Amino acid sequence: MHLGGPPRPATIHLEGGRIAAIEEFDGGADVVLPPEHVLLPGLVDSHVHLDEPGRTEWEGFATGTAAAAAGGVTTVVDMPLNSVPVTTTPDALAAKRAATAGKLAVDVAYWGGAVPENLGALRELAAAGVVGFKCFLAPSGIDEFGHLEPAQLEAALTEIAGFDGLLIVHAEDPGHLHPGGPLGVRYSDFLASRPPASEAVAVAGVIEAARRTGARAHVVHLSDGGTLPAVRAARAEGVRLTVETCPHYLTLRAEDVPDASPAFKCCPPIRDQANQDLLWEGVLDGTIDAVVSDHSPSTLALKEQGGGDLGLAWGGISGVQTGLSALWTQARVRGVALEDLLPLLTTGPARIAGLEAAGRIAVGAPAHLVAFAPETRWEVDAATLEYRTKLSPWHGQVLDGVVEQTWVHGVPVWRRGDGVLARAGREILAGGTA
Repeated sequence: MHLGGPPRPATIHLEGGRIAAIEEFDGGADVVLPPEHVLLPGLVDSHVHLDEPGRTEWEGFATGTAAAAAGGVTTVVDMPLNSVPVTTTPDALAAKRAATAGKLAVDVAYWGGAVPENLGALRELAAAGVVGFKCFLAPSGIDEFGHLEPAQLEAALTEIAGFDGLLIVHAEDPGHLHPGGPLGVRYSDFLASRPPASEAVAVAGVIEAARRTGARAHVVHLSDGGTLPAVRAARAEGVRLTVETCPHYLTLRAEDVPDASPAFKCCPPIRDQANQDLLWEGVLDGTIDAVVSDHSPSTLALKEQGGGDLGLAWGGISGVQTGLSALWTQARVRGVALEDLLPLLTTGPARIAGLEAAGRIAVGAPAHLVAFAPETRWEVDAATLEYRTKLSPWHGQVLDGVVEQTWVHGVPVWRRGDGVLARAGREILAGGTA
């Protein structure tokens, strides 16, 4: 069992869906894991696009939370765009909440959106229960979710600072991006269309605005390792800034991405080995606070539009089910212990989203638990994944570590070989508990 530090034998007593006691292992529990399994706290993924209501053909609460459970993730935070309506008003949040009924295999919290149209009304959306606000500094790709210009970014941060909320930022500067349209099938051309400078400039702008306003800001899916020194310097001077990266940036390399392969297309892009090494340095020295999936599916037709042209294919990677295994595979290569990796997948994202009860094996915490077999190897077959759209850039890769079973609120919700066993997930609203 993993309780912080190296795993050790223990017995967990559950009561009312929570952990009631943790004692020395006595072998008398109702469920005894085999010695090759490790009991982990349920993972927390604070960056998941579940796309419902309105674009459920991309993903949905039923399939998306099943995939999360299969990946050992017991708490997700749903992103405010790709659904219809986008989550930028209390009414839109209510529509999204209504769509969850009977579908949740894991717990779900919600991000709201900060767009030009709702600036000045963010406090009302916060009161409705979102845990924070997502914005883009470049076009999002969704017409109804507009991006913020620099003055609007500052206005959003100023407003959010007034109630100590959190703004999470897709940080790419539009002045450094290809304007859109065809690029061809070569991955190198797509990579050049979203250079590291686009992230460096945007992150610098977020830092300056956060410094001036005193607000809390978080940079999502950072892919440019060269930006980390600026993050370190800002935090050293007291800027309230956190940063996440994703499994695809830590495990996939531009050198290995085949041309005309839209399954690998995401924004910002997967960069090269040298950049990946810088990201791992940020993981190990604590600069990066969380590793989350940015699970961002679409239909196969959208991925394949343009016949492999990477300027026309829809961007986004599905990764909520494979993130733990992919990361553990790469961590082992780099000599990183499982206990050193876990905080980035549990308490790190939980802290960012204000979900302090999640991601821990502790007395009083929700009984979100995962049986993980770290030595078991398996080949990713996209057709067998729980996603609505069966697509994965890890398809065909052999990964280390497999989730055997997942419990949510003490209820078995997923088991390898059997699939979904129960829909025991709950909604989490800011200021409440699951």
